[in-house]
Amino acid sequence: MTPADITLVNLNMLYVRYADGRTEREKHLPLGPLYLVAALERAGFAVDFRDYQTHVCDDPFRPETMADYLADSAPVLGVSCMANLLPFTLMALQDFKTRHPDRVVVLGGVGSKSVERLVLERCPWVDAIASGEGEISGPLLLQALKNKASLDAVPGIAFIRDGRYVETPRAPRIADLDALPAPSFRHIRFGDYEGYGMITSRGCPYPCTFCSVAPVWDWETHSRSVPGLVAEMKRLHEEQGIKLFLFQDEFMVSGKARILSFCEALERSGLHVKWKAFGRINLTDEETMRAMADTGCCEIRYGIESGSNRVLEQTRKGFTAEEAVEVVAKAVTIFDRTDCFYVWGFPFETTDDFYQSVFQMVSFRAMGARILPSMLCLLPQTEIYRNLRETAQLEFCPELFPEYMLTGHERLRGARCDWPAEHARIFEFVRRNPDIFPGFFHFDLDGNILPKLRVLQEFGFYGPDRAEVADTDSCGAHSPKIQMARPDRALSANRSPA
Repeated sequence: MTPADITLVNLNMLYVRYADGRTEREKHLPLGPLYLVAALERAGFAVDFRDYQTHVCDDPFRPETMADYLADSAPVLGVSCMANLLPFTLMALQDFKTRHPDRVVVLGGVGSKSVERLVLERCPWVDAIASGEGEISGPLLLQALKNKASLDAVPGIAFIRDGRYVETPRAPRIADLDALPAPSFRHIRFGDYEGYGMITSRGCPYPCTFCSVAPVWDWETHSRSVPGLVAEMKRLHEEQGIKLFLFQDEFMVSGKARILSFCEALERSGLHVKWKAFGRINLTDEETMRAMADTGCCEIRYGIESGSNRVLEQTRKGFTAEEAVEVVAKAVTIFDRTDCFYVWGFPFETTDDFYQSVFQMVSFRAMGARILPSMLCLLPQTEIYRNLRETAQLEFCPELFPEYMLTGHERLRGARCDWPAEHARIFEFVRRNPDIFPGFFHFDLDGNILPKLRVLQEFGFYGPDRAEVADTDSCGAHSPKIQMARPDRALSANRSPA
């Protein structure tokens, strides 16, 4: 067996534990890392890929557990994580590096976006941080490390050299996504995962001020071809029995012509599957929605964000509250499930703005939509955070985190949480580094966050704060389950439920 050049680890996990002892987790295919594995292998490198989601242990969130998991790793260790698990990842890598000082540790994924310098300066056990599309920088970085060459020619890399921070220019975006090798599925077992995700595009051009996703892609979007998408769906359905596809990218519904072309190609293929997608209010109409539903789309997800036109304008959403009402009112009659996301707790969100959102949320819920409110998450790459960081004093409330920042260490009891004593050092690490982990902090806790939370709880959008809690809807990744909002809607006779 050829020794691996790199051990690549996926640390993105959807894991929730409740105060009553239950846990809830969904294992989703790590598409991003598997695309990177394929690019590295095409460049001739041997890759040892590990998905920490599938690691069987008593508690995956002890840093020493992950260090044990990586004891036999290759000379180069690459780790991918999102912002919610960045504190855990950094502490686990510290334990790992203490045991294996000879290994080169590279941090990737979106978790360190916009705080690369801070991480490298305060966490010297991380040797480099990779940003941008790894299919370009990954092979070049690994070759440079293998040759003990300078990293200056590797695009999208940050590191410390002679005590000084160095950041190389990022490579141009990959415009032809069809030219990428398919994810290296040979490294995983499909049966380990509840849902199969696919990407149809990378990037979003909309400048929403609270969004942490579009800045990762420099507000530039590129899409895969429709024939390539349908061919991949058909291959995975026939070879792996996939019946439900989760389109994870924010910009699948990028325009009427493209989505109608996709639906027509899917219909011609004779493929009878279910699929779920994110949509945009200003880019869908009734004809588009009906074409989607007729070809198996059982769930559409809309980022409404606010029922106040003033807030929608300040966040640059690109549509009005009235347009949202028009689209959602049609969507709930067309799709088996319509999800509406809201963000609350904006610094500029007045009481009147907030109640307009609550009124719209209650109205959409009465129509049959599923409402998914999320506390504002101040991630460092967002415009809202950049505008606040110099003037506002952000507050740390260890029993109240934004939904997207839940790490798996906490025990939920309604909207609030606590954590086992053995995980206290993770959150103390967060408390000491607010500029690295601002997503865990709040703007005006007593005047902005807590009063609005009480109102949302009164209207049933968050459970009461107690030990015994009911299952909650995830605001993160698509659920791989098909749960219809209205039981009276039967699945189409010619399509098979997943």
